[in-house]
Amino acid sequence: MKIGVLTGGGDCPGLNAVIRGVVRKGVGLYGHSFVGFRDGWRGPLENDTIPLDIAAVRGILPRGGTILGSSRTNPFASADGPARVRETMRRTGVDALIAIGGEDTLGAAARLHAEGVPVIGVPKTIDNDLSATDYTFGFDTAVNIATEAIDRLHTTAESHHRVLVVEVMGRHAGWIALHSGMAAGANVILIPERPFDIDKVCAFVEQRFATSYAPIIVVAEGATPIAGTMMVKEGELDAFGHVRLQGISSLLETEIRGRTGRETRATVLGHVQRGGTPTAFDRWLATRFGLHAVDAAHDGDFGVMVALHGTRVERVPLAEATGELKTVPEHLYEEAEVFFG
Repeated sequence: MKIGVLTGGGDCPGLNAVIRGVVRKGVGLYGHSFVGFRDGWRGPLENDTIPLDIAAVRGILPRGGTILGSSRTNPFASADGPARVRETMRRTGVDALIAIGGEDTLGAAARLHAEGVPVIGVPKTIDNDLSATDYTFGFDTAVNIATEAIDRLHTTAESHHRVLVVEVMGRHAGWIALHSGMAAGANVILIPERPFDIDKVCAFVEQRFATSYAPIIVVAEGATPIAGTMMVKEGELDAFGHVRLQGISSLLETEIRGRTGRETRATVLGHVQRGGTPTAFDRWLATRFGLHAVDAAHDGDFGVMVALHGTRVERVPLAEATGELKTVPEHLYEEAEVFFG
């Protein structure tokens, strides 16, 4: 069997570990051959490939990013997209695809499977917001990077008696903000699941200064204020119809400074959370996902995604995997609220 592999959406630590796991087991145990499609769904749309054999994956386990490249290309952006994918597979002799990505990449994979394309999904998102798996690789690395950054910001906040607002990733789900904020002792954590009251945020700021400490506010990029309490901006749409976010930390910086008179600074961690060496956990999880994905391909079990349930990697339908986002439940956020102020 000849299997195509692609990585779509935002890059994250662990992608190369998946690719390595797929190829090492697929070639070594099953005797399959592989081809890599460049830059997500653009590769099969435009027949842009690279060889993918054991030599190609040697030494990539600890590397961040993806040797295949990535993009947010949507194969359904044009009417002939699915037909072009099938034609590329026919011309290259590819029998099946392994798509490594998040909500958008795997959503496209699910639609292609419904149209007869044999495809298997591997969950990838640092936001940890895919409901069918307990964890996605990249999340642990992002949390560790954010936690270290917040630890460092505590010292400069105290030295200058400033409010520091730290923006982390999380468009629809606040998992990174919740985990890193609690781990690093943030005084306020703001997440997309709970619209915030700017007056309460400012009260927490003053409460913190009243105890002779400087506050750290951790905010997910998708967090929003209660309607009518703050002015917010909206940006243009990406290829999958998502609004490009416009900097909630900068807005909070302005509002907090204006309402409290306290010196306030915003720090956006941004893409630094995606880059660099994956943690041991992410390498382990990504490798296991790759091993189980090639098992599914060998079994001819298409239209599934590999998922972590407890310590077991199991297969779930792609449609189920992308049907609903996993968001922070109320009871977990209430645990964090104990430390606000």
